[in-house]
Amino acid sequence: MLEVIQVKTSQRIEMIDITKEINQVISKSSIDEGICCLYVPHTTAAVAINENSDPSVASDIIHKLNELIPVRDNYSHLEGNSDAHIKSILFSPSISLIIDNKNLIMGTWQSIYFCEFDGPRTRKLYIKIK
Repeated sequence: MLEVIQVKTSQRIEMIDITKEINQVISKSSIDEGICCLYVPHTTAAVAINENSDPSVASDIIHKLNELIPVRDNYSHLEGNSDAHIKSILFSPSISLIIDNKNLIMGTWQSIYFCEFDGPRTRKLYIKIK
């Protein structure tokens, strides 16, 4: 099963918890056990798994990324989003998760995040369940 969802971002850089949306896709699938692969087809966005219980974790990640890779620097790329390309390459365009009994196997504090580095935009996220 392949499904595409749209993720609307509202800031230039943000991490959006998409765990609920992924679980909804899994629950309406016919797959009880398998693999859920998430793929972002954009060069300035990514997906990641990290802590969900304290929102300051995501803001700390964003703060540190901006400190290490500033929006404006001595970049050659003329489009003005070189920092977004660099940030996205440090993450990943895809992740795979295990499904057991129609549930994702994840740690207690883990969530799935859509990572936007060049927003706001409307992005695609491909979800393949097998």
